[in-house]
Amino acid sequence: MKSIIIGSVIFLAFRRVLFRSIGSVIFLAFSILFFSCQKNSEPDMVEIQLQDTISITEGTLLQNKLIIPVKLSKATDKIVSFTWATSDLTTQAGEDFLAVSSAVFSVNPGQTTGNIEIWINNDSLFEPDETFQVTLSSAKNAVLKTNRVTVTIKNDDAFNPNPVATDVACWLTKPDKSALLQKQSAGINFSVTPNQYPTILVDTTTTYQQVDGFGFAMTGGSAYLINNLASDTRSTLLNELFAHDQTSIGISYLRVSIGASDLSSTVFSYDDMPSGQTDINLDHFNLGPDKVDLVPVLKSVLQINPGIKIMGSPWSAPVWMKSNKSATGGSLLPEYYDVYARYLVRYVKEMNALGINIDAITIQNEPLNPYNTPSMVMSAAEQRDFIKNNLGPAFQTAGLTTKIIIYDHNCDRPEYATSILSDADAYKYIDGSAFHLYGGDISALSTVHNAYPAKNVYFTEQWVGGPGDFAGNIKWHLQNLIIGASRNWSKNVLEWNLASDPSYNPHTNGGCSTCEGALTITAGYTRNVSYYIIAHASKFVPAGSVRIASNMLNNLPNVAFKTPEGRKVLIVLNNSDVSQTFNIGFKGKKAPATLAAGAVATYVW
Repeated sequence: MKSIIIGSVIFLAFRRVLFRSIGSVIFLAFSILFFSCQKNSEPDMVEIQLQDTISITEGTLLQNKLIIPVKLSKATDKIVSFTWATSDLTTQAGEDFLAVSSAVFSVNPGQTTGNIEIWINNDSLFEPDETFQVTLSSAKNAVLKTNRVTVTIKNDDAFNPNPVATDVACWLTKPDKSALLQKQSAGINFSVTPNQYPTILVDTTTTYQQVDGFGFAMTGGSAYLINNLASDTRSTLLNELFAHDQTSIGISYLRVSIGASDLSSTVFSYDDMPSGQTDINLDHFNLGPDKVDLVPVLKSVLQINPGIKIMGSPWSAPVWMKSNKSATGGSLLPEYYDVYARYLVRYVKEMNALGINIDAITIQNEPLNPYNTPSMVMSAAEQRDFIKNNLGPAFQTAGLTTKIIIYDHNCDRPEYATSILSDADAYKYIDGSAFHLYGGDISALSTVHNAYPAKNVYFTEQWVGGPGDFAGNIKWHLQNLIIGASRNWSKNVLEWNLASDPSYNPHTNGGCSTCEGALTITAGYTRNVSYYIIAHASKFVPAGSVRIASNMLNNLPNVAFKTPEGRKVLIVLNNSDVSQTFNIGFKGKKAPATLAAGAVATYVW
């Protein structure tokens, strides 16, 4: 009986467990079915689709743009985005392509396509095809169907087991942009064989001025755009601009604004005060606005090229020192001459304390232009009196070696500079005079040099208006600035704005709204015409080079230099509408060279 009772209990317990298990299984099945139905009732997730592999041929341009198409599986009412970055496989970032460390790609609501853009660098090396990766991550409002794209850069340079010997290396830019500062493979060799071509004779025994450098204005806007690039991109760009190696263009001179220029995002000085208040002791002097972008970028530049020369130019004194109490126009009130001199001393000293040596300052950018915002008018007599009575003695008392440069305006008024230099008390403080070419003729530099040969002349600004005409601008700027200013004794040649965005920003309200930068900066950067204008000189003619003699030929303007290392550099423009063949003459020998219509070449030997 006992065993029967025990068996019954066991049976009942087993039945309870069994039914409980079956119930759990049934519940689980219903749950799976329910949630499966719920999931299937949701709309399909948007998918981000890219090709797994893509290729591009190097091409003949200095840079080619790689396009990677991005497609969405369907449109959505939300912004779809993801993060992407590049990484090397067999490539070397910076040399083979412009690296991107972290960028956000977005597709706007209602759209289903877009393009990732990457700049590919061309070279003339025979090498295997190279690959790098584009990695995608952190998708929002969509899922990534493709996480990685492998990019192949196809070599298009032929193997040459017997390269052509050349005495003269040549870098070429054509007006149609089919060659952009491109090193040529054709041999250019000296010989004594006579020919019928005209000759540009280069003579190292006749020398002229020593070169301080070639470069640009590092405007506040330029500094902002560069400083806000991804760190890898910024580093690559600054090395390309300021280093001295095969992949760089060796910029050796920069001009910065003292306070805001019209290509700053806002108007400011280093001592702004509330309306009606002054600060004659400069208690509120502060470089503050420029410490955000300009100073960090300049420090990075100095790490690459510690010897670069930097010129400062004010667009306006603080408004409380001015006759009209406005950033635009007006003049410096005489009662503030001494204060403004101390203001400029403070600027030089405080920049120096930050490790930034200001080699020279001009007294006033475009002193005859009252229209920019900011701007300030200063007559020749006013500038003369300010220098001899205030600024010169203030620099001397402070022990500053920073050069004082006068005028800084157009070539149509050389008498502005000569009238100041004719004053003996002002003369002793002045290093030289600076010029722009929005008016007049570049020969004005020689006019001033010939009148006062002990004083230097400088070329400090020329803009390119956007959208620019590449062919027209390369000819005009090479002929008038690189060649023209150099042949008229200028110690430097500076183009205007280093960088702008695609809309020619930033600029002040009242500043230049169409000034094209040498670079157009977005997430990466694009090189524009003034980049190549300057690069044809800066890459090959470092500071310390000396201009040497070369004769001018019809439609072949040129200028020659000897570098500190003893290399000879000849820059030639074909200013005609037809191809021209000519000789480079040196030490009794001739090297025939041919230059296409409108093209410029730099020859080095």
